[in-house]
Amino acid sequence: MSMPFYVSPEQLMKDRADFARKGIGRGRSLVVVQYSDGIVFVSENLSQALHKVSEIYDRIAFAAVGRYNEFENLRIAGVRLADMRGYAYDRRDVTGRGLANAYAQTLGTIFSSGGEKPYEVEIFVAEVGDSAEGDQIYRLTYDGQVADEHDFAAMGGSAEPATTYLKEHFTPGADLAASVRLAVQALGQGDGEPREIPSSNLEVAVLDRSRTQQRKFKRLRAAQLQEILGNGGAPGAGPEDDGGGPSTDPSGPDSPTDPTDTAGGDVPPLEDPTTGEPTAPPGDEPPIAPPL
Repeated sequence: MSMPFYVSPEQLMKDRADFARKGIGRGRSLVVVQYSDGIVFVSENLSQALHKVSEIYDRIAFAAVGRYNEFENLRIAGVRLADMRGYAYDRRDVTGRGLANAYAQTLGTIFSSGGEKPYEVEIFVAEVGDSAEGDQIYRLTYDGQVADEHDFAAMGGSAEPATTYLKEHFTPGADLAASVRLAVQALGQGDGEPREIPSSNLEVAVLDRSRTQQRKFKRLRAAQLQEILGNGGAPGAGPEDDGGGPSTDPSGPDSPTDPTDTAGGDVPPLEDPTTGEPTAPPGDEPPIAPPL
């Protein structure tokens, strides 16, 4: 009778940890920085469809690196948990600490289980408070450990050089533009020369406590990043720009004297929907269509 193959628990946990760390190390880094009005997340992301940073609840955001399908499952589970808790009790009962503890239990159970491979993910769960002292940032590793971060943090492939750069250059109470530039410069650090990351390759989102809406999460558009960083992409409106910038037309919008304006001059009269004849000269009250 052959003896069964035996692996010590210490060696098994070490192998699973090495497997998860290698998977996370192959991903691109993500940086979170506290600024004067909230928390900003900056990540190098070449995909326009897959997001590393997302909203969980009113004041809570989720950011992750590693395997997308795995941390997307965790994000969806967090959204469902937050919605159910807020609906059953109160919206104030949904906290970043509670979600971080739930994620820690899930990741710890998966890591210690021998039936499936460990998740190759690291997670940030952040909650913005009414003041900078109330901001909370939790970092969760693949094995379910939770760390309470302050001021800044980095995770992913080049987390160590990014963290070193942030320690040397972080300034408490900086504004959003300065914090975004600091995070992008930290992401560009590596073993060799620092590299410049174009704004078109970045995913940036913030938890902004100064917003009047109940939901504090928002993404920065390409035009905003272009204005802050001044590199990459074409000048002017970006792919997500809503066109709300100032007009460059010297004659003003819709000028009757400018032939290039698409609208201007006299307004054509309204037509009857049944006969096609003009119903009233311009300036009169518009007609009311008869009921069918």
